[in-house]
Amino acid sequence: MQAHNFYNDSMEIEPMLRLAVVGLSHDHVHGILRKAQQGKVQIVGIVEKDQALVDRLQARYGFAYDLVYHDLDNMLSATKPDAVTAFNMISQHVDVVEKCAPLGIHVMVEKPLAATLQQARRMEKLAKQHGIHLLTNYETTWYASNTAAQEIISSNGLGTLRKIIFKTGHKGPREIGCSEEFLSWLTDPVLNGGGALTDFGCYGANLTTWLLQGQTPNKVFCTTQQLKPDIYPKVDDEATIVLTYPSCQVIIQASWNWTFGRKDMEIYGNAGYLICKDGSSMVVQEKGKQKASPRTAPKISGASKDPFEFFRKVINVNDAVKPFSPSSLENNLIVIQILEAAKESAQTGKSIHFDDFVRTH
Repeated sequence: MQAHNFYNDSMEIEPMLRLAVVGLSHDHVHGILRKAQQGKVQIVGIVEKDQALVDRLQARYGFAYDLVYHDLDNMLSATKPDAVTAFNMISQHVDVVEKCAPLGIHVMVEKPLAATLQQARRMEKLAKQHGIHLLTNYETTWYASNTAAQEIISSNGLGTLRKIIFKTGHKGPREIGCSEEFLSWLTDPVLNGGGALTDFGCYGANLTTWLLQGQTPNKVFCTTQQLKPDIYPKVDDEATIVLTYPSCQVIIQASWNWTFGRKDMEIYGNAGYLICKDGSSMVVQEKGKQKASPRTAPKISGASKDPFEFFRKVINVNDAVKPFSPSSLENNLIVIQILEAAKESAQTGKSIHFDDFVRTH
């Protein structure tokens, strides 16, 4: 089986997924609204209280106004969706799971899983108690280059991994034109869980946990800065996280100060290395090769490159997501543990012993 298949394939023809969208304030919501236009899923309900935001997106995507509810309970009662996608503020993800899990409604949230470790643990408990799928969506999960990198690592193409470096972020959410509705909570330490540390630190933590098959770090160290306090007075806009593993070091450079948008990854083993420059472009020197060469990652299709098709397949095939794969609950609980340890490190200036931190928090 290909390493990038996060579920077990089935030849059965699955029905269309009846999906509800909770919140429209996250700018990533455009993805599901576009997919609905293309007939990939059936949106049966939308929850959003901000009428001006509803009007703006309705004018763009043409969804029916009678799909829109101001209250989550009313929407769930009226539409009885198979699943829900959460595009509300991160701190409210737990509220969505509180309502949906007891009804057996599956949930996919936009990254990260939660704003705090307490919220994440509550969500995990509810998902397991009620037997629902609780997935977390990252843009980088669907990068062909990351899939190719994982396959190379799985085949021992780089030897023993020694160092992974992530450079993630952009000029800043206000600078790139994020909506005011999005900015209102993205730049709030309580509603989002942090600034650049949370917004872009989660990508490296997520991919590392996948590539290292669920291994957790021994230590976490983090330093943060406010380089633009006039624009982001409440949160960090610069964060560097260093994760120490028994045989590998991981450096996550999460920033709202890059001169361009980036989500790239460098992986160094004792016998080779690779660089994922974007979603498809790579530079690779595998074990036994004398020099590195550029390559384009093999194309991926279907549920391997589309979060909503993936969600549909997981639910309709009724098959468990592979442990520690990027969307999995196991992976994303570790992500929140890493981010919370990083916050404590940044506040105290000390390295955090990960196991002790998890045990006491």
